[in-house]
Amino acid sequence: MFISGSPVFAVPLFVRFASLEFNVMHPPLPESAPSGLDRRCALLGTFGFMALASARAAAASTAKKKQPDVWPHASQVPGGVARLSLGPAARRPQAFSGDLPLLVVGDAIEWTALVGIPLAAVPGEASIAVRTEGGNEKQIAYTVSPKQYREQRLTVPPRTVDLSPEDEARYERERAHLATVMATFTDLRPDAALRMRVPVPGRRSSSFGLRRVFNGQSRNPHSGMDIAAGTGTPVLAPLPGRVIDTGDYFFNGGTVWLDHGGGLLTMYCHLSRIDTKVGDVLKTGEQLAAVGATGRVTGPHLHWSVMLNRAMVDPALFVAA
Repeated sequence: MFISGSPVFAVPLFVRFASLEFNVMHPPLPESAPSGLDRRCALLGTFGFMALASARAAAASTAKKKQPDVWPHASQVPGGVARLSLGPAARRPQAFSGDLPLLVVGDAIEWTALVGIPLAAVPGEASIAVRTEGGNEKQIAYTVSPKQYREQRLTVPPRTVDLSPEDEARYERERAHLATVMATFTDLRPDAALRMRVPVPGRRSSSFGLRRVFNGQSRNPHSGMDIAAGTGTPVLAPLPGRVIDTGDYFFNGGTVWLDHGGGLLTMYCHLSRIDTKVGDVLKTGEQLAAVGATGRVTGPHLHWSVMLNRAMVDPALFVAA
């Protein structure tokens, strides 16, 4: 008998023999049997065991590769998304982070709560509340891990950093209005798929979460993804959605907000042109605006934000690498 390829026929006998009688690396020879035969059996058993283990590892690896991707990807850090299993239920459970409703996806076999984690979240233990039929409520805990984002220093017109009284008053009015926009929560489409297409082609010129320093002064972290593109480049809807706000804002310039349901919103800023109006319903890939350099910018690009349960989260978690 010899070993060639995968000795499947020899594995069960010799694996059992070797596991009962020998150490894997240096099998001792029992006194009651010829040493040559026992050593051959031990080696065959060892080789058979190794071949079987290798085959199982390869099968597991193949199975893992065949598993479908889920969107958004889980990333339990400030600015990330937690995917929390809610188990089976005949109807979609209600889940809350504090008093904010959460996006719940899945079916009767398993429901999953998607939790947007704010950039300002303190690392450590956190929890959500889940309400089921009958009024029962339970807590589901999860852990927020720390993440250190890089720093970015930018030089912009001084008036966009040290605001005049008039600009400060304008900003406050706009902030109050946008608070109502960000509170939008509508039902999720039953067929909703959450993998997004990137709204414009181009290089990612500034990543989510960067600690921003404008003209030497620290400001809030970067709450979106910047994509370098020329003025006039079409901006396309990454998912089906309804336009819930458009406008020209002090910091964001030309801006459009889309509602995708379940507290999932997207925002597009610094636009040179807006091609939609509030109430329009867009399909994936339909044009909503054009890239520009309006608002507080250093050049033409698209600022793209994703908001989940009123927390700005990393858009990269929703798109293919």
